Amino acid sequence: MQLGVVSDIHSNLVALEAVLADMPAVDRLVCAGDVVGYNPWPAECVDELRERGVPTVMGNHDRMVAAGRNFRGNGMAQAGVDHASEALNDVQRTWVENLPRERRLADGRVKVVHDHPEVTDKYTYPEEFGPHLLGRGEDGSSGDQEEEQEEVLILGHTHVQHHEVYGEGVVLNPGSVGQPRDRDPRAAYAVVDLDDLSVTEHRVEYDVEAVQEAVRDAGLPPRTADRLTEGR
Repeated sequence: MQLGVVSDIHSNLVALEAVLADMPAVDRLVCAGDVVGYNPWPAECVDELRERGVPTVMGNHDRMVAAGRNFRGNGMAQAGVDHASEALNDVQRTWVENLPRERRLADGRVKVVHDHPEVTDKYTYPEEFGPHLLGRGEDGSSGDQEEEQEEVLILGHTHVQHHEVYGEGVVLNPGSVGQPRDRDPRAAYAVVDLDDLSVTEHRVEYDVEAVQEAVRDAGLPPRTADRLTEGR
């Protein structure tokens, strides 16, 4: 079984369309959250996933829109939340509001969260990856909950593409579709093969200048546009 994995789309429809066009044939598409925020097309990105029935978890930007909360001290993030709050219709907003914190797929073999499996909003960078994130102890032991141990943990939030394969399973961040922060401005995604627990990371070019122009036309912060060419 092949899973196409995306995360942190952040209302960047042009990047999302490029990823979907580039992605090889997969059995299922999965999203690790933050469908909205930052960029100009929150409604269109929500509809793209909603209409495809893509299993999606709630990211922190999704949660801010759903709860009507504010990002304190981050005007750029707040501008994206405000834009999304105004752009979403009732159906789209309800879809965002009903996103869960985590999902288990493939008979429990795959767990999807946005940030960290236990700590909400924690950034889990590559250097923090380890088998303990798969519900095991630091030594890789599973304790008394063997039936609940996933083989693949999918997370996002950092916008940094990376994966590690351990004897216990795989920890994967597919990177960000709509706002990469690993010094590579190309849209990121990954494909997981559940038959052999292998991962292929992918990057795809998209029309960054068109997105930057749309950001400015929407009255969003200039920094939102500038960082798209920087990959950070």
